[in-house]
Amino acid sequence: MEITYASPSLNELVEEDSTMRTTTRPLKIIPLQHPSTTSSSSSPSVSTPASLFLKWTSKLQRMTWIDWLDLFLPCSRWIRTYKWREYFQIDVMAGVTIGIMLVPQAMSYAKLAGLHPIYGLYSGFVPLFIYAIFGSSRQLAVGPVALVSLLVSNVLSGIVDSSDTELYTEMAILLALMVGILECTMGLLRLGWLIRFISHSVISGFTTASAIVIALSQAKYFLGYDIERSSKIVPLVKSIIQGADGFLWPPFVMGSIILAILLVMKHLGKSRKYLRFLRAAGPLTGVVLGTAIVKVFNPSSISLVGGIPQGLPKFSIPKEFGYATSLIPTAFLITGVAILESVGIAKALAAKNGYELDSNQELFGLGVANIFGSFFSAYPSTGSFSRSAVSHESGAKTGLAGVVTGIVMGCALLFLTPLFKYIPQVLFCDNDFIS
Repeated sequence: MEITYASPSLNELVEEDSTMRTTTRPLKIIPLQHPSTTSSSSSPSVSTPASLFLKWTSKLQRMTWIDWLDLFLPCSRWIRTYKWREYFQIDVMAGVTIGIMLVPQAMSYAKLAGLHPIYGLYSGFVPLFIYAIFGSSRQLAVGPVALVSLLVSNVLSGIVDSSDTELYTEMAILLALMVGILECTMGLLRLGWLIRFISHSVISGFTTASAIVIALSQAKYFLGYDIERSSKIVPLVKSIIQGADGFLWPPFVMGSIILAILLVMKHLGKSRKYLRFLRAAGPLTGVVLGTAIVKVFNPSSISLVGGIPQGLPKFSIPKEFGYATSLIPTAFLITGVAILESVGIAKALAAKNGYELDSNQELFGLGVANIFGSFFSAYPSTGSFSRSAVSHESGAKTGLAGVVTGIVMGCALLFLTPLFKYIPQVLFCDNDFIS
């Protein structure tokens, strides 16, 4: 079979060419220009330090006084645009809610760190005001957290005997100063991008393992007998099994009942929107119930918190700088936790609430909060997952919520510390379980 191909005739091609000339737009021909050696050498493809410096200086020259104010005081961004009628009541309610949640948690985390409960209250006071000024997140709840408290306990117990409470406390305060300086340095050097190299699986594994260690180490209040202090799971389990002869029923029964109440309140607060306040009110409810039971029945086998000093913390410069070199690795580790926990949740909350957040500015704000906190007897603090989630759910709009939380903590230090004397220590174990 022969295959033939039809081709247009010459007349058809001429007609098609004439129609294209009349219908198409004129084309502009641009001659090809080859770069000369002088032009290629004058405009390098790679930026030199001199060009980067020129860009940086030109950027600084374009900055107005408002830009400079926003750079050094991020709080000015939300202060300028604050809507008093819409935001004020919401921020106050959110701040009070977080404050009610923070008071028992702060004492619990201080005990986890091996410190007196008053230092947990101190760590939830001054850093909150400083972070509200220098921090860039509007929903992040700063203060003592379980993971940092566990790190403080494990490191300091290996350096100094926990029976020497004065030296132990001074080293914890010195650690707050070192962590603050390191966080400020990383923020100024713009090293917040380091969070990108840490995978989600690493964060999840680290957090889960820490939660197990925290629960096992705090079980001594739940079971009624002492447990070996360790950061490893196997020694903790062995210590719990070996000391089973000292098991006491009263703290176990009280702890189980209050733990069940806290879990129910947390579940209802998360599952039903109109009961959201129950999640934040859980720790305070447990404290009130436990204190009431102790006052009514006065069980001798349940250990109590004891006397807590009344009043605000006084200004003092951290001491014991001779131990600074041994605390450097822990300072780096706690700073890494700040990058993981605080900066990570702060960026997530910023995305949900529709504003931009600079991770470097966030690190700097946390560092300044820790530095000032160390001058007022605070141990290292950072952003909390649980309290920040409650802050977001409560509708906090600006950093004013953090200021209100700080005021609540100040009122607790001034007026409520005599009532904390009868709080059962088993409640601290319950708070750590649900945090």
